[in-house]
Order: sequence, then C-alpha cells, then structure tokens
Amino acid sequence: MNLVKQIQDELKSRVEKACEQAREQGRLPYTELPSFVVEVPREKAHGDFAVNVAMLLARQARMAPARIAELIAGYLPCGDQLVKRVEIAGGGFINFFLEDDWLYLVPQAVWDAGDKWGTAPARGKRVQVEFVSANPTGDLHMGNARGGAIGDSLANILAAAGYEVQREYYVNDAGNQMELFAASLEARYLQEWGLAAEVPEGGYAGQDVLETVRRFIAAHGDRLLAESPATRRQRLASYALAEKLEYIRATLEEFGIRYDRWFSEQSLYDSGKVDEVVALLKQRGALYQRDGAWWFRAEGLGQEKDEVVIRSNGIPTYFAADIAYHVDKFERGFDLVIDVWGADHHGHVARMKAAMAVLGIDPERLQVILMQLVRLYRGGEIVRMSKRTGTLVTLNELIEEVGKDAARFSFVMRSPDSHLDFDLELAKQQSMENPVFYAQYAHARVCSIMAQARMAGVRLQPPDEVDVRQLSEPAEKELLRKIADYPNEVVQAAESMSPHRISRYVLDIAGMFHSYYNHYRVLQAEPAVRAARLLLVETFRRTLKHALGLLGVSAPEKM
Repeated sequence: MNLVKQIQDELKSRVEKACEQAREQGRLPYTELPSFVVEVPREKAHGDFAVNVAMLLARQARMAPARIAELIAGYLPCGDQLVKRVEIAGGGFINFFLEDDWLYLVPQAVWDAGDKWGTAPARGKRVQVEFVSANPTGDLHMGNARGGAIGDSLANILAAAGYEVQREYYVNDAGNQMELFAASLEARYLQEWGLAAEVPEGGYAGQDVLETVRRFIAAHGDRLLAESPATRRQRLASYALAEKLEYIRATLEEFGIRYDRWFSEQSLYDSGKVDEVVALLKQRGALYQRDGAWWFRAEGLGQEKDEVVIRSNGIPTYFAADIAYHVDKFERGFDLVIDVWGADHHGHVARMKAAMAVLGIDPERLQVILMQLVRLYRGGEIVRMSKRTGTLVTLNELIEEVGKDAARFSFVMRSPDSHLDFDLELAKQQSMENPVFYAQYAHARVCSIMAQARMAGVRLQPPDEVDVRQLSEPAEKELLRKIADYPNEVVQAAESMSPHRISRYVLDIAGMFHSYYNHYRVLQAEPAVRAARLLLVETFRRTLKHALGLLGVSAPEKM
C-alpha cells in the first residue's frame, strides 16, 4: 500500500473538483485544466502537500496565480478527517496541512506488505540496464566499480518500481582492441620460449598478460609454436578471453552483481547484424562516402560532427557495432534501454540517439547515464597506483580493503554526473562519520532493542494489537511520515534514474532514528507506549533494510 500516493490522488481529485465548481459558477475561466502535480514541499512550514495548479492556470484565466489559488481554496473541503487546513503561499501554491490520523495507518501498511514494502505493482514494461561492460583485456578499475554500483542499484530500484528488468554485460570481444590483445599475448608467448618478439605499440604489456600466458603454457606447453601466427593469436586470445571473463564475472559477483545476460560483440558480426544495419543506414541516406570511408551524417541531425562507420579499409568501426547492438536490444522487445557510460562518452550519446531515430526507433527509449571519475584518497593523499601491481587500484583490492558494502554505498551517494572523492580510511572506520556504518548501525540498534525485548519476555505485537496513537511525540510522527514516503521515493528514484536518491533517503531516515533513539526510551516506557514504540522501530527497520537492499548493501543485526 502506498499511503502517500493515495493521499496525493485524493488531494488531486479535490483540487480538480474545486476548479470545476469555480468554472461552473463563472469565477474561474479556463478551457482545459492543465496537468498538475501534488508534491511534498521542501520546507515543513509549507505543509504536508502542495499543488501548483494556480500558476499553470494563470494564462488561461488571465488572473494572478495568488487570486486563482484563493478561489480554488474556497471550494476545497477542510476540517475533515484528512485535511486540517489549507493555506495559500507565495506564487500561488496551495498548501495542505493534514490531520495526523493517516500517519497511524503506516505501521499496518508496512506490516501487511511484508517483504514487498516499498515495491509497486507490475507496470508491464520491460527495461534493460547495461553497465560496466569493460574491455575483457585487463582489471576492473574504479570507473567500472562506480558504474557497477550505479547500474545494479538502478536495476534493483526499477524492479521495485514495477518494471521487468534485465541486466546485461556487453562483451567487447571484437575489433582493434582485441587484435592488440591477441598480438600482445603472442609476443609474450614467444618471449617465454626465448624467441624475439615485441608487444605492439598501444598493446597490453601488463603483468596480468604475462601471467595468463604462463598459465596457458603450463596447461598446453609449446604446441602453438608450430602454428601459424593467425592461429596462435586466435588460440591465445580465446584462452585469455575466457579467463578474463571468468575473473570479471567472479569479481562482480563478489561486488553483489549478477547479470542476466552476457552479450558478445563478435556475435553481431557473425550473425550479419552489423552488415544489415550499415546497409539500412545507407538505404536511408544516413551514410555518405568520403576518402574511401563511410560516414554517418551526424551534423545534419544537429550533432557536432560526423562519425566514421566503415573505415577506408572496409572494416566497421566500434560505432557501427554499437548501433547494431542497440538495434538488437530494441528488437528483443525492451520498452526502455538504459546504458551507464563514463563521461568521456558524452559525444557518443547524441550520435547514438540520432542513429536510433534514423532507424525508426524513438530516441527517448534510449537513456544514457554518464558518470564522472572517482578519486581515491588515503590520509588526504590521492591514491593512483595499486601496491600489488603498480597500476591503477582494482575493484578486487577495493573490496578486500573496505568491503562490498562500504564501496557500493559510497559509489551511489552522489549523482553520477558529479565527481566522487572516495576516502579509503573513512570507508573503513567503525564510526558515525562513516556513512555506511551510520546507516547499518541504525539497523543493528533496532535488532539490539528487539533482542533485549525478547530476553525480557516482551513480544513485538502486530499493529492491530497496538494503540498506535500512543506515538504522539513530534519525532515519532516525523518518523512515521518518512516511512510513509518510502514507496514514492522508490518510484521517483526509478523514474528519474537516480539511485543516489535512495542513499540520501537512507541517511535521512537513519539520522531521524538515531536522534529518536538518543532522546526516547523504548523498552523502559510504560506498556502501551512501549508496544507502540517497538512497533515503530520495527517498521523503521523493515524500511531501512529494504532500502539498503536496493543499493546492494547488507543490513547487519550486530555491529
């Protein structure tokens, strides 16, 4: 049950009826009532809910928004069981102040929903979220880690909001990078047998490549020395790709991420999908030839510059494969496709949307989240290199040092389009200064209260056995209201594709609980109040646990 949504719907209905009555009596002239929202004001002094309909009617009615608001308010019922009073605020906002009665329905709503508290009914819409998709040629770094936390949390939130969600990893197992990878493996393989060979310029000279080659030799010996260079590279690349993908899969699973599908870029070439899409783009006049290459007419579609699709040597570019990949996504029946990319792909977004439009796909069905860089700090100093490998710090090392929960929570604390400074020392602290500890400790505190209650022979009673009106303190009502907001927070986080909205909610409600815990006694209160407060903190605990779960963070019972 979404109590807040029910109240918003009721208030919207009341405003619509009030507007209609005012029009029928000739006091409010308008042709069509514009779409308006019933929102929660940022400031408590502005009431429980507010509507902006007066501002939207001003042009039609040719009246000042404040005057329109006064007219509408005159037709609104108040002083009933729901609305205590209505006030007009600056700019024509109509603010509703509610009676407290509805808050006492919150514990029952949470209790009845069980594990489904915070979730919405199925929408009948399929969404695909593709994220991380790192080249399978090296370790996972901080950008991959942030993308993983954002993408997986968003997928959780979308599922809770009623969408059918698929998580997908796009395996870049074709193209120039894979060719360089294969050539690098071959060079290392030959070097291990004392033969002259060099890693190609722009290739992969890392220790991990050498270790992969040594494992191959341990398993298969020198059999590739007698093979042709092409066969040797193909065999080495196939072995290394399987090894790298298993490493990526295992690392991401340790990070709490499991994909529904791993999609091979090479399959787009093998199936002829890339050729089909290129032919269709040519047919629709979206490509032109220059200097022997085929270019996508991006400038004519409002973009900064055109983009090569087929090189002068006849080889498709990454852009060509990416267009084919996104066409394939939509052909699989997804209503919405979401990509999580690094900010360096900014220019690619508009071109990809333009390509979708040319191919008859609504570009609004493709949404791209661009995320900024992560900077690691230790003791106030920027950390760039791994102690173990001498290269960038890997996701494995991050999980090993600070744990999955601290890493995931930190990565979704801020909007993806903002830079993120990750303090390694803070993430490890068992203190209230550490955001993830602060949130998890709130859950553990409730578990401790419940354990003490059981030891004292005090039973947690269901809402229908409790006088919830014993929750009369302002802090208790505020906590009930915050809990009631949770289902809407999930829906709004899904619709705005903002996982950080849930992390902010977690910190806000955890803070409210910690303050309540420090000022009010639960087990020491008289029986009726104790029963109500136990129910309140359990209602809070269930909400917090669900919210943490959406972020892929555990809710420990002890800290």
